[in-house]
Amino acid sequence: MDLIVHHSISDLYKSLNLPIEQEMDFAIHFLPDIHANTPFKSPIFRAEYFSFVFVKDGKGSYITDDQEFQFENRTLYFTNPGHIKGFNIQEMYDAYIITLTESFLRENVHPDIFSDFPFLLAETVPALKLTEEEFGEFERIYKQIFTEHQKQSNYKDRILGNLFVVLLLKIKELQWNNYDPIKEGDNNSLIVKNFKSLLEKQFTGIHAENMINDQFRAQDYAAELNLHPNYLNNVIKSKTGKTVNDWISNRMFSTAKALIKNTRLTNKEIAFRLGFSEATHFSRFFKKQGNISPTDYRNSTK
Repeated sequence: MDLIVHHSISDLYKSLNLPIEQEMDFAIHFLPDIHANTPFKSPIFRAEYFSFVFVKDGKGSYITDDQEFQFENRTLYFTNPGHIKGFNIQEMYDAYIITLTESFLRENVHPDIFSDFPFLLAETVPALKLTEEEFGEFERIYKQIFTEHQKQSNYKDRILGNLFVVLLLKIKELQWNNYDPIKEGDNNSLIVKNFKSLLEKQFTGIHAENMINDQFRAQDYAAELNLHPNYLNNVIKSKTGKTVNDWISNRMFSTAKALIKNTRLTNKEIAFRLGFSEATHFSRFFKKQGNISPTDYRNSTK
């Protein structure tokens, strides 16, 4: 099934014939203004932006990939880019939604945003139920954000970024202080699982005589997984400790060694099979990965 990808919340609501204005990488909206008529069920879609939803008075559910979560009065939840999403509003009387892009986070919150706030890459995000006092703290902050968002100022993005970092710190303090992305990557990261599966699939069959592959690139894996390349790399690096290119290079190197050791293919034939346009490029890659040339490695296995 081909899903519509929305690059901003205004893209989403235009597709639903509920147009809202948004001309920047950060927006905040009062949800009852958008959803005056409830119940409302959205189509399934992908979004390339973060959403933070603060529900003071309302109830419903939202979908992230294959999981569904409920929200009710005094809850907050967030969703991140790249996942299959959907929402079902049963009642909505008082709630705000903040949407923002990764570029806004890097430029106005912190350049290494996922190092400071790794939970932003979490794939399983149940709604957080708050006490009246806890929700009141968030309400004061997001209403100040709403006010600042209406103003015209040369410092608007920086003001919004500084206020938003307070929200992130509060969320981290309440629920995500002990979040371990590596643990999620090992146990239940759908993105990591799908990436590793695709990586294995791409290299399966290279040993066959007629199997010739194009060069393997990070953006190709991202496109196959319907994710932005930067987001895929952030998730993989955060949850495995290695970048997408690290995984590709390691898998390519192990495949090259296996081909040298177990077949009669020449270095040039192996280079072509792994997508290198020149045997010299393959030799440089191999030596960089293993501190040994393919020819010397071949001789060492005899």
